[in-house]
Amino acid sequence: MQNIQINNSAALIGIISSDFIFSHEVYGEKFYSFFLSVPRLSGVLDNINIIISEHLIKERRFKPGDGVSINGQFRSYNNYSDTGNKLILSVFVKNINHVDINKNDRESFVNEVKLIGYLCKQPTYRTTPFGREITDLLIAVNRTYNKSDYIPCIAWGRNAKYSSYLNVGDKVNISGRIQSREYQKKISEDEVEAKTAYEVSISKISLENPA
Repeated sequence: MQNIQINNSAALIGIISSDFIFSHEVYGEKFYSFFLSVPRLSGVLDNINIIISEHLIKERRFKPGDGVSINGQFRSYNNYSDTGNKLILSVFVKNINHVDINKNDRESFVNEVKLIGYLCKQPTYRTTPFGREITDLLIAVNRTYNKSDYIPCIAWGRNAKYSSYLNVGDKVNISGRIQSREYQKKISEDEVEAKTAYEVSISKISLENPA
């Protein structure tokens, strides 16, 4: 079995931007969620959903406005409800520490994710009205106990062209960052709802062990 930490690793340095809210409980262990803000070099903020065990926050006090470094994994789970099935994406924390961050220096922040997984649907290639190439990918990353995380990814430019030739079942090695994207979902003729989508913006992609 391939090491899960090699298959799926996320490293973040950012600012806690919300309170800790109870998420769920597994075998008596409670987990909490919060948001971590990590600015891009462009200044756009990515607000990343974080899941953390009570054991990692019990002895130390974390609060909104704190700078923290996080190591973990980018995971998914299906949230079933009356309105349908929704894929929920979050970073599952393995380690967290306080850090001093110069909030005016965007290079003080870190947003890195590395994934090794399998294409589970055919890539979707398109171009924007301005001619920019984009390819959407969905990657299945194996986890222990026969589970998998399904991670949406987006490639740009040369990476988009390369990705468009890949096929379902191909094993790929991806490096990039986690990005949040706001969009409007139409509820009715007169109502829209603000939503947030998460995906990995690819900086590097290659076939793993190509024939």
